[in-house]
Amino acid sequence: MGHLAGKKINLTKNQSLVMEVLSDSTSPVSAYSILEKLRDKGFRAPLQVYRALDKLVASGMAHRIESVNAFVACNRSDDDSDSMVGFIICIDCGHVKEISDNSIELGLDKIAEKESFTVKKQTLEMHGLCHNCETQNKSI
Repeated sequence: MGHLAGKKINLTKNQSLVMEVLSDSTSPVSAYSILEKLRDKGFRAPLQVYRALDKLVASGMAHRIESVNAFVACNRSDDDSDSMVGFIICIDCGHVKEISDNSIELGLDKIAEKESFTVKKQTLEMHGLCHNCETQNKSI
């Protein structure tokens, strides 16, 4: 079944296995890393992984992190599933946190409207240091 509460999505065996890898990971996972992790489960070709990822992303159960060409499981609830999703990405440890804030989306919408620009896709990724890495860097 689906990852988001309330979303009832029937997944194929391959989609379920890929979702399991994403859910178990603490950082973004590339399609080729997923393939390597699932070889013992019968995965042989990248196309198997990409097809599963396409379905998971389209259903909102997973996200593609554009800047690192990798994927993460969605961790939003149904309450904020309509709002824009963004990510904060630690450049040291690779940890990714999914963020959602309607005020960011509204601000971007106002900019687009002011510029008479029709937005087709929005991607928000912020790269920096998480609290743990920032603390470790200061102590060195």
